[in-house]
Amino acid sequence: MKTIIRRGLLAATALVAMAGVAGVVAQPKSMTLGTASVGGTYFIYGGVVAKILTDKLGVQVSTQQTQGPNQNVLLVDDQKIELGMTTMGVALQAWTGSAEWTKGKKFSNIRALFPMYDTPLQCVALKKSGITSFKQLDGKTVGVGPRAGTPGTYFPLIFNTLGMKATIRNGQGADMGGQLGDGILDAFCFGAGLPIPIFSQIDAEKEAVFFTWTDEERAKVRAAMPEFSEAVIPKGTYKQQTADQKTLGLYNFGIAHKDLPNDVAYNVVKAILENNAAMVQGHESAKETIAANATRNSFLPFHPGAVKYYNEKGIKLDPATIPK
Repeated sequence: MKTIIRRGLLAATALVAMAGVAGVVAQPKSMTLGTASVGGTYFIYGGVVAKILTDKLGVQVSTQQTQGPNQNVLLVDDQKIELGMTTMGVALQAWTGSAEWTKGKKFSNIRALFPMYDTPLQCVALKKSGITSFKQLDGKTVGVGPRAGTPGTYFPLIFNTLGMKATIRNGQGADMGGQLGDGILDAFCFGAGLPIPIFSQIDAEKEAVFFTWTDEERAKVRAAMPEFSEAVIPKGTYKQQTADQKTLGLYNFGIAHKDLPNDVAYNVVKAILENNAAMVQGHESAKETIAANATRNSFLPFHPGAVKYYNEKGIKLDPATIPK
């Protein structure tokens, strides 16, 4: 499959070069976008992205369900899919080869395309459990979503940072919600664009408590993992969440391989960022999918096609993200 995609991209590059003479941009016939598990925002958001690209570019864009950001990076870097989505925390681990899942490899072929939304982390437990704070999860069984997803990657690290031990369970977001309801899990800790579909379902069906970290706990986690930023989950995000909750967040970006033709990358970015109303209609988190938030990327090089678009819009990108 890798060879087929590479041939397709080379062919598309040649077509773009020829079409440029006539002022016409050639597009590939199809592309695949890596998303994540059912029950999380990536799954829904990715479907919206695929539909907009299909409608606006005339390119058949399909989604591929994956384990989340880590696997999307692997697939894009290896050219097994053309487009993916990842949090900047996972992207930093990939770029530096610093996390265990990278096995020491630096994934230098990935490039940023467009900003998506912030991923704030939050936990939920059934009210009858008596759990109302993160420190109470010490020694408990906690679901964190797919192993290769952002929550699956970071919650084990957060537990270690705070000197806590928990029995970690991995699985699709929807499955984690079911296990919480069945009493298999003491809590479900997750992160995705708000509102998280499976959290909304739990909120509607069960008496539940939503919680994050204390100021001291957040400071300790950020000191250990500076890729996190301060975030807030607004009250009313879920009907049983009656106050704002301070938490930790990681921004999300669409990514592509560095060899994706420049005009294709440009058109992908333009289609997503100039159809925000349709994006928001698909999922509320897309209200953050705007060109100005491209500045939330401070290290991962943008694809040259994306840089062209942001230059046209007067967006001043971090110098570290402009390809040499």
